[in-house]
Amino acid sequence: MIRIGIILGSTRPNRNGPQVAQWVLDSASQRGDAEFELIDLRDHALPHLDEALAPMHGPSVHAHTRAWAARIAPFDGFVVVTPEYNGGAPGVLKNAIDHLCAEWADKAVGFVSYGAGGGGRAVMQLRMVCSTLGMADVSRQVEISVLTDFENYTSFTPRDHHGAALTVLLDQLIAWSTALAPLRRPATDSPNIHSEGTHHDDDARHLSGTH
Repeated sequence: MIRIGIILGSTRPNRNGPQVAQWVLDSASQRGDAEFELIDLRDHALPHLDEALAPMHGPSVHAHTRAWAARIAPFDGFVVVTPEYNGGAPGVLKNAIDHLCAEWADKAVGFVSYGAGGGGRAVMQLRMVCSTLGMADVSRQVEISVLTDFENYTSFTPRDHHGAALTVLLDQLIAWSTALAPLRRPATDSPNIHSEGTHHDDDARHLSGTH
C-alpha cells in the first residue's frame, strides 16, 4: 500500500503546526487507499547543512543525516505542513529538505500551509525546491488562516471548505504517488545517491569534491 509521510515543518515553541498536522493525519487516516504517518522535525535535530559534499554525492558520513534519510526513504509521497514566516518557508524545513536528495526523487508532494494570509508564499517557494529535487507537486493545496481558522489564534477550528480541499489534495497525491511508483529506485539501493544528479548545488566545490 502507498505510504504517505505528513511532515510537520515547524519546530518553534508554542507552534500551531501540531494541530494542523494532526487534523491532516486524522482526516487522511479515514481513507483506505494509503497509510499515513506523522514526521515531526522536532524529532530530527539536524544542524545547519554540515555535509562536506552535496547530498547527491552521498552517502553521508554523519549519523544524523543517515537517520533522516532512513526516515524519509520508505515513503511514496508527502504532505508538507508549513507555516509562513516573513513571506517564506521556515529555515528548519528548507534545511531538512536540503539534507537529502535521492530520498525525495520521483515522489509526489502536497502542501498544507498556515499563516496570517494562509501561507501561500511559503508554498510557492517549496514548490520550486521540491520540483528541483525531482518531486511531483500536486496542484491542490490547503491554505489556513490563523486569523479565521484559529480561536484566539491558538485553537484550530478549520472551516468546512478546508476539509473538502484536503480530500482533493489527498486524491491527487495518492494518484501521483501510485503513478510514479515504477520510477522510484528499489528500496535496496543505497540511500543518499541520485545518479541523475537532480540536486542542483551552486557551490562548485561540492560538485567537484574539492574544498
